[in-house]
Amino acid sequence: MKKLLLVLVILLGLLRADGDAKKAVIDLTTSDLAKIEGRLIKGVAFNNAHYQSDSKGLDTIVVIHGEAYKFFVKDIAKTKCKKDKAFEAKAKEIHQKLELLTKNYSVKFQMCGVGMKLKEITKDNVVEFVEIIPSAMVGLIDAQNDGYAFVPIY
Repeated sequence: MKKLLLVLVILLGLLRADGDAKKAVIDLTTSDLAKIEGRLIKGVAFNNAHYQSDSKGLDTIVVIHGEAYKFFVKDIAKTKCKKDKAFEAKAKEIHQKLELLTKNYSVKFQMCGVGMKLKEITKDNVVEFVEIIPSAMVGLIDAQNDGYAFVPIY
């Protein structure tokens, strides 16, 4: 009986620990490569390390819209996104780093479907680790109503 009680206490503690995870929704609109590398890629890794040290973890959603689409398309020439020579030279590297955020930190990337149409971005031209959502507003509202802290990267 004592063993069963101990197992239940441990399981309840683990369930409670999962509930303590911090949550952030990143409103990503920037077209600035330095901000993508510094504030998003390095920032998510840094903040995850911080919250992992507290055994709480960090649950992150990134809502993509504005001028940030270009960082998540396979071929920018097939879109109305502005050409960016600096990004184009590093596109493969940036895509790999962004995908590692999904693998290493379970970051969820969500792209605004409304803006995709305006930028003439087709679903098959979006990197595989990105989910298409109806609109950025829907993603931001849903996340904030689910308790995610709002973090802008403009």
